[in-house]
Amino acid sequence: MQHRLEFVFGEHRFKRLLIGEDPLDTERLWEKLYVGCCMNGRRGAVINAIGAIDMALWDIKGKAAGKPIWQLLGGTPRDAIQPYASLQPNGNSFEEYRNSLVEWVLRARDIGFRAAKLEITLFGPYNHSGMNEKDEKVTEVIAACRAAIGPDFTLLVDVQYAWDDVERVLATTRDWKDLGVYFLETPLWVDDLEGYARLHDESGIRIAAGEWLTTHHEFRDLLDIGKVDIAQPDVGRVGGLTEAMKVCDMAAERGRQIIPHCWKTGISISASAHLAAVTPHCPFFEYLPANLTDSLLRQDLVQDDLHLVDGKLAIPQKPGLGIEVNMDALKRFKQD
Repeated sequence: MQHRLEFVFGEHRFKRLLIGEDPLDTERLWEKLYVGCCMNGRRGAVINAIGAIDMALWDIKGKAAGKPIWQLLGGTPRDAIQPYASLQPNGNSFEEYRNSLVEWVLRARDIGFRAAKLEITLFGPYNHSGMNEKDEKVTEVIAACRAAIGPDFTLLVDVQYAWDDVERVLATTRDWKDLGVYFLETPLWVDDLEGYARLHDESGIRIAAGEWLTTHHEFRDLLDIGKVDIAQPDVGRVGGLTEAMKVCDMAAERGRQIIPHCWKTGISISASAHLAAVTPHCPFFEYLPANLTDSLLRQDLVQDDLHLVDGKLAIPQKPGLGIEVNMDALKRFKQD
């Protein structure tokens, strides 16, 4: 697929659908793009592309009004956002991996975080460095991090779809009651809604999922059939801020929480911060500061308006998304 606005879906082009339109009419334009590409783009990559356009339109809308986007989304803003550090460890053996994650969580605390998510991928489709450890090793990593960081630091766990059987998840997580795990993210494959429902009913741990889903229609199934406690819309993937707000409303109606997935770039992180600012049922915010990652994309692509102070992020105040794109870096990444 071409990485240009002009790529074709059937006979339609996004460019053709947008030229001459009012960029401030965000919700109507979202529907126009969705309907215009629905024959072969109701889900997946096409919705991701619509999400990118939608974020750009909201940025235009905010800058035209001279206001940060959260002021245009409605709702009562909070005073600050509670972030958690999203930690990816290193190492080619289990011991190196466990020790690396302990070091990362201590570093996150030293920077000022009060919460961190442990990426523990010791087996499964996204296993780290080809590892294939036993299920109980996940518990060992969590226990090592808890012992190092103490009881007053919030730990969240992401296993990246590691288990293929709900019974394995239940057998492993029964040992987590004293470890203070706030949520378990994506323990099962994204389509196993019946398995997610069982985890909600039987595990005793908050279950989080939704990072891959596109449109609020998929989230309805995740919430109503899968019964997840925490919905995790990725603003870019779900279809932009216009669609993410619908997911937030659906979660509120069902008494569930929202914690957006926003791991990689300053663009999606900034968009998600505006979403979190007016979402009262968003207890935590995924935040990857440039100094906690080796990713050049995260370090160089944008300058954002987010700063960690006393363990929290101030609400963005600059117009639009509140970011400045480094065009030289963009050209470099495009060439790479």
